[in-house]
Amino acid sequence: MALASLPLLERRTLGESAYAHLRDLLASGRVAPGEKLSLRDLSEALGVSVMPVREAVSRLIADGALEVAPNRAVRVPVMTRAQFRELAAVRAGIEGWAAELAAQARSPAQLAAITAAEAAMRGAEHAPDLGHAVQLNRDFHFTIYDAAGLPTLVDVIGGLWLKAGPVINLDLRHSRDRLTAGHALRCHAAALEAIRAGDGDAARRAIAEDITRAADFIIDKGGLPEE
Repeated sequence: MALASLPLLERRTLGESAYAHLRDLLASGRVAPGEKLSLRDLSEALGVSVMPVREAVSRLIADGALEVAPNRAVRVPVMTRAQFRELAAVRAGIEGWAAELAAQARSPAQLAAITAAEAAMRGAEHAPDLGHAVQLNRDFHFTIYDAAGLPTLVDVIGGLWLKAGPVINLDLRHSRDRLTAGHALRCHAAALEAIRAGDGDAARRAIAEDITRAADFIIDKGGLPEE
């Protein structure tokens, strides 16, 4: 069960820590769209009382990352194909812009970090642990976005990944089909080369294509409802 992997929290920052760990649970695809989350199970998994978990869940509902079902259960939202395409289009625009800024603003140290993240993701193509591939994919993207130099922009992108994660990362976590198709790795390599060359337009296109191709792949597999 996904909850078993959640770490116990330090008691000095319970509310914030619960929120951070539940954000990661969603963004990393360890819970599926439509899955119900029990406050009691979450509190036991995190080793805290229900109160900070309830506070964190309330914030995630406000973020649009969780929702209250008609029977009052808290669950991960289910996106239709149209909603997922819309989210992918927004992500492509915003995250592509972040990559463009990164190409123009990155430092030598940041370029080295992006290069290392791209190599690590490439090395995960045949690795047995797909959960690790999910983390490496996120590391690559956010190493780029951090290099844009706009923390507010990174926060916005984090919110988008929070909504997209249960779909895009659940798919990657349970199947290596997207990796073996090669689209992601080619787009990552193109983004790295563009950032190395300081070509913001090419970096934007590479990241936008990565997001769009992943969305198309998932939709073509038929895993999302039409309405």
